Amino acid sequence: MYEPAGHHAPNLALLWPAIAAASASEFAASFAKELTRLAVGDQEAAAPLPPWATPHRTALELKTLRLRDFSTDTLGIPTLLCAPLALHSAAVSDLAIGHSLVAALRAAGLTRLFVADGRSATADMRFLGIDDYLADLNVLVDEIGPPLDLIGLCQGGFMALIYAARFPGKIRKLVLAAAPIDIAAAPSALSSLAEASPLAVFHEVVRLGDGLVPGQTVLKFWAPAAVEAEDIRQLLETEGALGSAELNSIETGFRIWYASTLDLPGTFFLETVERIYKRNELASGSFVALGQTIDLATLKVPLYLIAARDDELVAPQQVFATERLVGTAPQDIRKATAPCRHLGLFMGRNALRDIWPRVVDWLVEASETTAASAAQPLRKVS
Repeated sequence: MYEPAGHHAPNLALLWPAIAAASASEFAASFAKELTRLAVGDQEAAAPLPPWATPHRTALELKTLRLRDFSTDTLGIPTLLCAPLALHSAAVSDLAIGHSLVAALRAAGLTRLFVADGRSATADMRFLGIDDYLADLNVLVDEIGPPLDLIGLCQGGFMALIYAARFPGKIRKLVLAAAPIDIAAAPSALSSLAEASPLAVFHEVVRLGDGLVPGQTVLKFWAPAAVEAEDIRQLLETEGALGSAELNSIETGFRIWYASTLDLPGTFFLETVERIYKRNELASGSFVALGQTIDLATLKVPLYLIAARDDELVAPQQVFATERLVGTAPQDIRKATAPCRHLGLFMGRNALRDIWPRVVDWLVEASETTAASAAQPLRKVS
């Protein structure tokens, strides 16, 4: 999700009294449902999905995920980018020329690059949970051919970490960028909202969506309908002046991406709220994934942790806490902090130029001699 700095939607004011009321008593919780209904409002039709800036092919389509193939070669260690399954689409990783993480990774030397792109949920997907998405992520990994490197962005980061711990033999190196791993490490706007809100409020949002969390509905109270041009310029760190052709083009692309939202399965949404944000199960060692308790201390995969210094949604400490939770040797852990906001880490010109090429250098180092033998040709998909 994205929250413009310094802005709050008018409808959000209706949600906070609902939270306060529901904290008081069961009777107040019932009243909170009515306030939540006002906050959410009527469901609206989804906007068209935004275009991707970099040419690619769709290698596989599952009900939950698409596997997008941005590879320029069939040799080398493959890398799978696990985009967040949240309010907005995975095109966050490929917004526009000069603001594409996909393009930055390819330019820095990744020749076998894939993106796990979450699909908007339909009514028959409303009961799908985290396990269902992990199972389908496993299908994508097997389709590419393990071992591979995994990059997790934001909420895609906790999915990537869970997957790496559940299937350690399939992951060679792991990168987590602005990922909420240990919620108790430090507060953020998102974790504070989850902590202050009783589960009844989140369940009511799902109920009002008939088992789904409608993206267009959530967008109305999460953030303002219009994003200021200056806010976009600062977020993306573009060099174009306000009103310039360069900024106008980028601004248009951002607004298309921002207006397009995904519907989420209610079960996945509620599990994320309760198990990741409220119970902090991943950091506490109580998270069960596909029948197995996830003990991060047993995970010894080389790790790169990246935070956005001015992140509105994920406190840097929440991702950096991963260092003390895993069993990875200290010399196999890298860390970096980018002087940007949350989305700036994936779209901002400076982060794409200064941070991600170093990540690619780390991913490919000491792998050239084994790449040819470890790589498997891509299978043809009919």
